[in-house]
Amino acid sequence: MSIRAMQRGGFWIALFSISVPLAIFSSRALRAQDESETQLPVAHPECVYFGPQHARYARPALSTLGTYSPFSLSALTQQVVGQLPPVSSATRTGALQPIAQMGPIDRNLFAAMQAAGVSPAPATTDFEFIRRVTLDLTGRIPTPDRVIRFVNDPSPTKREALVEELLARPEWVDKWTMYFGDLFQNNSRNSQVARFAQGRNAFYNYIHDSLAANKPYDQMARELISAQGTDSFQQGELNWMVGGVVTGGPVQDIMDQQAANIADTFLGIAHMNCLLCHNGRGHLDQLSLWGSQGTRYQAWQFASFVSRTVVARVPISGQTNLYSWSVLDNPARANYPLNTTTGNRPARQPSGTPSGTEKNVAPVYWFTGAKPAPGQNYRAALGQFITSDFQFARAAVNYIWAQFFGRGIVDPPDQFDLARLDPNNPPPAPWTLQPSNPALLQELARDFVNSKFDLKALMREIVNSRAYQLSARYDGPWDPAWEPLFARKLVRRLWAEEIHDAVAQSSNVIPSYTITQNGATFGPVNWAMQFPETAGMPAGNAAVVQFLDAFLRGNRDDQQRRGDGSISQALDLMNDNFIMSRIRATGSGASASLLARNLSLPDDQLVNNLFLAVLSRYPTPAEMSTALANLQSGNRTQEAQNLLWSLYNKVDFVFNY
Repeated sequence: MSIRAMQRGGFWIALFSISVPLAIFSSRALRAQDESETQLPVAHPECVYFGPQHARYARPALSTLGTYSPFSLSALTQQVVGQLPPVSSATRTGALQPIAQMGPIDRNLFAAMQAAGVSPAPATTDFEFIRRVTLDLTGRIPTPDRVIRFVNDPSPTKREALVEELLARPEWVDKWTMYFGDLFQNNSRNSQVARFAQGRNAFYNYIHDSLAANKPYDQMARELISAQGTDSFQQGELNWMVGGVVTGGPVQDIMDQQAANIADTFLGIAHMNCLLCHNGRGHLDQLSLWGSQGTRYQAWQFASFVSRTVVARVPISGQTNLYSWSVLDNPARANYPLNTTTGNRPARQPSGTPSGTEKNVAPVYWFTGAKPAPGQNYRAALGQFITSDFQFARAAVNYIWAQFFGRGIVDPPDQFDLARLDPNNPPPAPWTLQPSNPALLQELARDFVNSKFDLKALMREIVNSRAYQLSARYDGPWDPAWEPLFARKLVRRLWAEEIHDAVAQSSNVIPSYTITQNGATFGPVNWAMQFPETAGMPAGNAAVVQFLDAFLRGNRDDQQRRGDGSISQALDLMNDNFIMSRIRATGSGASASLLARNLSLPDDQLVNNLFLAVLSRYPTPAEMSTALANLQSGNRTQEAQNLLWSLYNKVDFVFNY
């Protein structure tokens, strides 16, 4: 983009691009303001060990302190919607069914809206729906021909048919391998332990192949919790337990971290990490009613399920700084021992037991009192107890719900308070029920169990709901307090990988990455959504790493993936070579770039095709009129490049709405 083009008449900047920097920068400011107003200081110094990346453990939960949101999604949605082109009411779908005829999601949500006196947003258009659901399910934008075929399809079931098509695509596997790679924190090394590229790749392949086979989620959980083997480079599922290794302290530090990871990931209970340091009373009183009543001894009983697990390095022949891991269980190993005065957590001593004399703590599943059968492998028993616990289903559907709706039914999704979930047994004042819609959470979890923990069935139920298909636009004033009602679509900024892949796909300038680390090769791959981890990917290409890192993809350790924005994101979209190299007319034949394929077409077709490829919609009459005037005002090739550049900087390219 030349300086002349950026300055001339202000057209390309004023009409197309300036919205992105303003909206993204505002989202960051809103997030910072929200966190500063709601976060509580950590009252117990030992928890400082977990660092600022675990500050979420110290967020308030009492109704008097408000409901935490990662940032003001309502305010961001209002900003983005204010910069979207208008739509015709004729492009929307039909009227709502009566509540009695709706499925579980719509029945519960629309009844709650009705009870609150809140009208839902209108239905989204076909153009918006195909882009939204394609990004949400596959991490990619739809192709122009698929957009046109979908919009022109008169079938009343075309949305359901599109969902089935997307769920069957390999891109669905790629997107959700990335998601579960985040959830399971798959990386080559974290602040405590190295899996190396070989272990990370093996874990990636385990997740990818499990999703490709539509393996039931409860089976995945049991396999990860109970995996045993001698080579983490060959047996990918071993690497999840390896990720809980803590160095520099007694072995109980490892047991505690592995137990905390299990509770957080599979039960949505992040406060287990706190309870492994101290009793809840006096520490979690304002954070969790359940946690405030819990004891460290109960947490030790939970951690005792991994007390017989031995995670050890396995040297690689001929290598001095490379090793795999074995994860095995030793039945002769003592139950959780109370014999430490050092390490990353407070002393573990018999004085912390009910009798004051116990030297070892036997495993007991906190939530039901279940114990392993005589001779039963502890971790196998734990995997069975967890996946048979209804809380496992609640946590799983809530994590997935948050990905599609921007916030969980319990939010943050990993802070379940087990004493505030049952509307038939409400908590004492001033506590309130935690889920924004307890009946919906219950029904979704029950459906997940009945589907035999089928992730595709869960996603199908979500995206086929009318609630998911509501517009981000809202008729009339909007109160942010309505956010938990899900009465409108809450926008999200695309993941770093989605932005990379949308630019590559739409421009038809497709990169190829082969990732070689520690003698291990991954690839070649064409899409960022196929990278085996987030940090440092693609290895060896610093320019693309910088571009992706600007969009806050995290490192699966002490930096979480975030959807807020920054000025650097706006500058990268305007100036980075990843964008600039794709707005030109290059290549020929099948490898011809988007502009090369369309530059010889009449002006109106050129404009239509660029809009469809990048934004999955046609231009508005105003956009078409101004674009045509500029294309005819000077160097046509340069003006076409300016137009394409401006589309990559529009708000509806960067946000899923």
